[in-house]
Amino acid sequence: MNIYEAKTQLSQLLDQATAGEDVVIARNGRPVARLVPVQRAPHGRRPGSLKGKIHLPSDHRDVDAQIADMFDGENRAGTR
Repeated sequence: MNIYEAKTQLSQLLDQATAGEDVVIARNGRPVARLVPVQRAPHGRRPGSLKGKIHLPSDHRDVDAQIADMFDGENRAGTR
């Protein structure tokens, strides 16, 4: 496709490229560019992205007895 056609049909060309088609744009009959979809980063976690943003108190490893009992299958009322 030449540049003039590409200008008038850009929206369609973007749709084609997004769908996986090979879209090549030419100037004077010579290929000069290729439209390809942008590769997005996968969603989810990035290790280290919260470094320095979360601060835990010095006693964060102390176990609360009531919570520990719940994990052990008991609660303060003594029922299971």
